[in-house]
Amino acid sequence: MDKKGLSKWKRKELGLSCMLNTEVGAVLAVLRRPPDATSHYLNLPEETVDAGILGSLRSLRALIFNPQQEWRTIDPSIYVSPFLDVIQSDDIPATATGVAISAILKIINLGIFDAKTPGAKDAMHAIVMGITSCRLEKTDSVSEDAVMMRILQVLTGIMKHPASILLTDHNVCTVVNTCFQVIQQSASRGDLLQRSATYTMHELIQAIFSRLPDFEIKNGEDQEAESDSEDADVGDHLDSGYGIRSAIDIFHFLCSLLNVVDVVESEGSTYHTADDDVQLFALVLINSAIELSGDAIGRHPKLLRMIQDDLFHHLIHYGSRSRPLVLSMICSTVLNIYHFLRRSIRPQLEAFFTFVSFRVAALGAPSQLQEMALEGMINFCRQPTFVVEVYVNYDCDPTCRNVFEEIGKLICRHSFPGGGPLTALQIQAFEGLMVVIHHIADNIDKENDSRPTGPFAVQVTEYRPIWEEKSTENLEVWIEHIRFRKAQKKKLLVAENHFNRDDKKGLEYLKLSQLVSDPPDPKAYAFFYRYTPGLDKTTLGEYFGDPGDFPVAVLKDFTDTFEFGGMNLDTALRTYLETFRLPGESQKIQRILEAFSERFYQQQSSGVFSSRDAVLVFCYSLIMLNTDLHNPQVKKKMTEDEFIRNNRQINDGKDLPREYLSELFNSISTKAISLSGQTGPLEMNPGRWLELMNKSKIMKPFIISDFDRRLGRDMFACIAGPTVAALCAFFEHADEDEMLNECIEGLISVARIAQYGLEDTLDELLASFCKFTTLLNPYASPEETMFAFSNDLKPKMATLAVFTVANNFGESIRGGWRNIVDCLLKLKKLKLLPQSVIEFENTHAMSDDPAHMRTESGIIFPNEDTFNKRSNFSSASTNSNSSAEENAKAAGNYIASLFAKLGESLRKTSLARREELRNQAIASLHRSFALAGELEFTSTSIINCFNLVIFAMVDDLHEKMLEYSRRDNAEREMRGMEGTLKLAMELLTDVYMQYLKQLSESPAFRTFWLGVLRRMDTCMKADLGEFGKTILQDIIPGLLQKMIMKMKETDILVPKEDDDLWEITYVQIQWIAPSLKDDLFPELASL
Repeated sequence: MDKKGLSKWKRKELGLSCMLNTEVGAVLAVLRRPPDATSHYLNLPEETVDAGILGSLRSLRALIFNPQQEWRTIDPSIYVSPFLDVIQSDDIPATATGVAISAILKIINLGIFDAKTPGAKDAMHAIVMGITSCRLEKTDSVSEDAVMMRILQVLTGIMKHPASILLTDHNVCTVVNTCFQVIQQSASRGDLLQRSATYTMHELIQAIFSRLPDFEIKNGEDQEAESDSEDADVGDHLDSGYGIRSAIDIFHFLCSLLNVVDVVESEGSTYHTADDDVQLFALVLINSAIELSGDAIGRHPKLLRMIQDDLFHHLIHYGSRSRPLVLSMICSTVLNIYHFLRRSIRPQLEAFFTFVSFRVAALGAPSQLQEMALEGMINFCRQPTFVVEVYVNYDCDPTCRNVFEEIGKLICRHSFPGGGPLTALQIQAFEGLMVVIHHIADNIDKENDSRPTGPFAVQVTEYRPIWEEKSTENLEVWIEHIRFRKAQKKKLLVAENHFNRDDKKGLEYLKLSQLVSDPPDPKAYAFFYRYTPGLDKTTLGEYFGDPGDFPVAVLKDFTDTFEFGGMNLDTALRTYLETFRLPGESQKIQRILEAFSERFYQQQSSGVFSSRDAVLVFCYSLIMLNTDLHNPQVKKKMTEDEFIRNNRQINDGKDLPREYLSELFNSISTKAISLSGQTGPLEMNPGRWLELMNKSKIMKPFIISDFDRRLGRDMFACIAGPTVAALCAFFEHADEDEMLNECIEGLISVARIAQYGLEDTLDELLASFCKFTTLLNPYASPEETMFAFSNDLKPKMATLAVFTVANNFGESIRGGWRNIVDCLLKLKKLKLLPQSVIEFENTHAMSDDPAHMRTESGIIFPNEDTFNKRSNFSSASTNSNSSAEENAKAAGNYIASLFAKLGESLRKTSLARREELRNQAIASLHRSFALAGELEFTSTSIINCFNLVIFAMVDDLHEKMLEYSRRDNAEREMRGMEGTLKLAMELLTDVYMQYLKQLSESPAFRTFWLGVLRRMDTCMKADLGEFGKTILQDIIPGLLQKMIMKMKETDILVPKEDDDLWEITYVQIQWIAPSLKDDLFPELASL
């Protein structure tokens, strides 16, 4: 080591020695301080302090400036233990404890030792045990809070220290437990301590779970080790210290917090309610753990089972009855789990949508909860592959719900306007509908996509077992398979309708539709009865009790679809009898219970029953108990002792466990077993959850799927009817230009989808939009139509949309041509058509002109370029006797007018909700102004364009940005609007510099320039509230500098005696961007 390096090393070592000396001196000073009657602290004379503590501190002080080696190589226990002795002592005043804790914190933060330091592991263990068992003398609350704040800082420092990898699982759990104890104690203390403790808990969870992807998996862990002993040592074999065991315990603790309830007494009764604050706290930490761990959780069976079972059970249980903020966090948690672990949560995700999202978003729930549930579903739909994956995994599986179809129809139903103005919920739902439509359209209508487009419709032409699934290895075979299963599922719903009207005709329909085999397979009938919702339960019960060989075989296969593992007998019996109505005839009841008993005996996990007969006898006993306890005609109710006595020696001559009998008696006395099947909405009861967990063990994983045109077509076909109705109704009731533009975009997207075999949908949509043009009203006079067409934006937009679709998707239109031709005839009658459409003799000459497009009907429609090039079709022709100068002037004004209209259209588009559409509109404006340089606009025309287009656009975008900043949960929309406003300000600057010469020649230039500066000032001082600083403050000074430098270079901004432009600009710059003053006006800086 050279002299320079040696000197640097010595300075560092000396600095550490000085730091330790200072801390030891501070502790000794506090211990020696005499008692002060006016002080808040109780100090003891030095004689009363433990001599061992004082001795260790003095010994350390003697060693500090005479170390035999580098501090990094010295056992940390030597200089840590004296401070820990002070912290753990009962006789030390609180001030000394606080100073000692501060010393430990400084040692940790300065990194005197690391993981390679000898004795580091023991030192870290000692620090954890010392800090977490700190003995704090009772003083005043302020002092106690200060010490507890320091403890929290040390806990964070421990987990972030390089040597934290040497901590044991027990150490880590102790740290987290101590932090949570501080959170609990801080509830009755100051808000600052509680916030600090909560923040510390977040830091600890982040530190622990950020290491989860690096935890090794012990051999055999992936074999679903069930015992705690097998999991207890996972991680102990690692040299890196704590491992998966601590992560499991902490995650289990966080999940248990979701089930914390408060006991509430009201009007003499007591009930339990969830603690929202605790649930929010737990959900934030769980979200953080999942986000940091990612898919690494799936590699650890115990953590994965905890998410599948405990976490999802709590989320589903409380999701449908929580408050808006908690529900929002629950939806975010499930979305995060979907991102990383969706292959392992197929039944859980279906259950979440069934029992939470659909139920809360249903009409009749509180509007705030509806908005949260709807927003949660829309967030799912925004994910790139969610809609196709949920369709493939659920809608195409006959044993699952049509999740995608229900999401689509629910969004359509909520977006359907009522009688009054559009509500926030309706607008939110409509935006969600547009997300789904655009997503399908963008994926189904990709350019250069060589994948097959057909066949569009799938027919069930042969029998295939509905329970069979195929691998995705052969993509074409798999797509054909799931489309076939979806067709079968549709047929099953039709069969359900036939069955409920006449069961024999329903079964005959199954044969005709080839949904069952010939000869008949009992399993096919069993699956129809099990997984077809809405079948008449009484008819099912009678069929299952039939003594025939085939019904008995069907009953056995039906019963085999149930998974009773882990259930008590009463829970299993409830689950079984929910699916049909138990018949009244005793022999039929016996056949059904025999089938149930055999299945339950095979799957019982407790081993309570010795035989199937014992299960059968006890089932009869439970049904009798249920009747006795819950039949109002029975006056003398059976007691628990009588029930236990009645069931003696039924288990092959032995008694069933008394506690087991008591548990079942209490369960049935609390809630009756329904013998008439499930009535009312489904509830996530314990039996249904256990069945779901059993199903998840045998169910194939969630299928990860990419988009396919055929699937996209089938998906949209499921929701096409409600989508068309909602789109038309929303367009009819919407008033804002932004909403109307979104409806038009939706129409175009539907047209893009409809070209793949959904022509009827496009015809239906065009028929409605043709009505919105007001051109098809047979009772309106030409004057009324012209007035409506001239003063209402909606008919114009509808007309433009209809002909845009006709031009681009004409091959997909069938019956819709009649409405389009009727609109053309009405336009001709009103003399609103271009001459090229009316003069048919010239159509052959124009057919080769790329500015025109011929459809299959022979009609020639002007395309977009034609409308841009041609004059106003309803205006009179120019007087041929006008002078050349007048013609040139009129043409110039006319061109400027057309350009202004183009700019206004793009300005309106720049306010659309979709950020990419807004930005594209501004980019188009940029190009338009750049190309318009050849048109030789006058200064007046340019100022008019600024006022009508650029200034108006900047003002509207600024207002929109501020509006979003005042909304809750709208940061993403606000930042998107902020980005668009940035582009608009850049456009303003570029156009200003492009036309600076013409603008400066205008008499109104001074006023115009002040308008530019005012908008710069407004953007610089935009207040975004809680969202903080705006990016505009970083770019506005640069834009302003460019403009002013250009003005100075062209001698437009120079001091003049008869012009105050220079002085006004200088004053304004001091208000807008004072930092530019000296650079832009150096001649005034020295004054």
